[in-house]
Amino acid sequence: MPSPPDESRDLPSPRLGPGGVIHAYHAYDPRHAPPPLEPPDLVSGVFDRMLAEGRQRPLTPAELADAVKIDPRSIAGLGPSLDDLIARLEARREKILASYRLDAARREAPKEIAARRGSLSLPPEVLAAIDRELEREHLRGLERLWSRLPDGSEASRQVMRLLKALGDRFEVERIASRWRFRGREDASIPRAIELGEELDRIEKLLAQLREARRHARVGIIDLDELRELLSEQDAESVAGMQRQVNEILRALAEQQGLEEGPEGYQLTPKAWRTYQSRLLAAIFADLRRGRSGRHQPVTDAEGAIESSTTRPWEFGDPLAHLDPVESMTEALVRRASRPTAPAGGNDPLLRGEDLRVFRTRHSPKAATVVILDMSGSMRQAGQYVHCKRMALALDGLIRREYPGDFLRFVSMDTLARVRTVAEVAELLPRPVTIRKPIVRLRADLSDPSLDELDLPLHFTNIQRALELSRRLLGAQDAANRQVILITDGLPTAHCEGSDLYMLYPPDPRTEEATLREGRRAAAEGICVNVMLLPSWNQTEDDLRFADRLATSTGGRLFHVSGEDLDRFVVWDYRARRRLAF
Repeated sequence: MPSPPDESRDLPSPRLGPGGVIHAYHAYDPRHAPPPLEPPDLVSGVFDRMLAEGRQRPLTPAELADAVKIDPRSIAGLGPSLDDLIARLEARREKILASYRLDAARREAPKEIAARRGSLSLPPEVLAAIDRELEREHLRGLERLWSRLPDGSEASRQVMRLLKALGDRFEVERIASRWRFRGREDASIPRAIELGEELDRIEKLLAQLREARRHARVGIIDLDELRELLSEQDAESVAGMQRQVNEILRALAEQQGLEEGPEGYQLTPKAWRTYQSRLLAAIFADLRRGRSGRHQPVTDAEGAIESSTTRPWEFGDPLAHLDPVESMTEALVRRASRPTAPAGGNDPLLRGEDLRVFRTRHSPKAATVVILDMSGSMRQAGQYVHCKRMALALDGLIRREYPGDFLRFVSMDTLARVRTVAEVAELLPRPVTIRKPIVRLRADLSDPSLDELDLPLHFTNIQRALELSRRLLGAQDAANRQVILITDGLPTAHCEGSDLYMLYPPDPRTEEATLREGRRAAAEGICVNVMLLPSWNQTEDDLRFADRLATSTGGRLFHVSGEDLDRFVVWDYRARRRLAF
């Protein structure tokens, strides 16, 4: 039997439309897109701590974690986990406050004190003294009376019980004033004290959790308290977060130049460079883009390579600046443009006309000495920290932008000393050892038996610091030499020959000796720029003296707040370099 005809072959094929999976994308809105996470700044926190403490020492992992602020978003699950712990602790606190009230405990406390007072069997004069202290509610006075009684005696034990009753009353009143109990269950005095202790522990742990949530400082969370107030599982969860944060800190420390040793984390040269770079980045963040570059380069045969642009080689150019790639390219172009070899067949691959050298920038040298006031008054408002931060920023600028410039630091107190950059970071203001309103002292520095520790070092010897700076700059072959003096007031010490004079209040004799040293510096072509920091006891005499010193040396006087000192000095240094060269 023949098969029926296939009618499907006679039907038109269905029209095929677009197929596959269709994806719909939301519009990208950069205003609401989350910014990329920046790596935490580890070295800045470590250096800020070191500048304040004035010492370089290894940091423990806990101290390192305390010095840095980590974005909580960089730790998976940190925010929700801590939020859950905070909510459960707040619920526990709320349950306590909603269950109890302290009215009964507050009524019982005075009765307990009266009962303990009535049970005392002591001489009348001792009882009268106790009654006076009770009337004043003076716990310290009762303790003094108890200390006079024989140890282990019945009278001593009775007074101790009275002391405890008075202390319990104070504690109950403290708890009632801090927490708003609104429950129906009356708490006895011991129970009220227990509740207060538990609430204090909850509040302390809540503060730790909130701080950990804000800056991912999970290392500050007390795991024992967490285990006791919540559960073992919660403590283990937080311990895992702590291990995760420690791994992040360890990786960051390695990236930013902190080396882990047996005693803790040590600063390396890489950490110093990283910190100085970040200081400069923060300083120049407010500069307009058009002003952020260097000054216009001056082409010179000697100098640092400024860019990849080249010029033809000239006789006398150093071979170190030769660009071999560009020179070979010029030679190949020349040979390709001459298809026929010259007569004689002697055509060298490279000729003098083919050589190309990099363009260089000639930077005339400048010599600078920075005098850092480390007298006793610089401790006020942390002025010494701003001075040291400025010193590190200026050192970083010169190393990066003007490597040929000369820079030295001089610390100034009763004496003056040359300091390296590492020593600058460890400087601290001298403690005030003489507090008399009038001081008139003289010391013979030529006396071999006189040691530096024998001197009160909190005075301000600008004259000695200028003399040392003048000697340092006098040995420098630079047309531009300057002293940057950072201080907060008048000098209070000076030298005459081998004699050191320490005079307070500031004496005209000291001022004249300092101005005389400034004129010697000006005679040698050295100017003194004075950065006058504010001080609570600054007077018109301080301002007048600073102006005279700067004017007499051809320098300038600036009134600068401590917070802006690093910005001002670095900006001024670059501006003067651009103007001069």
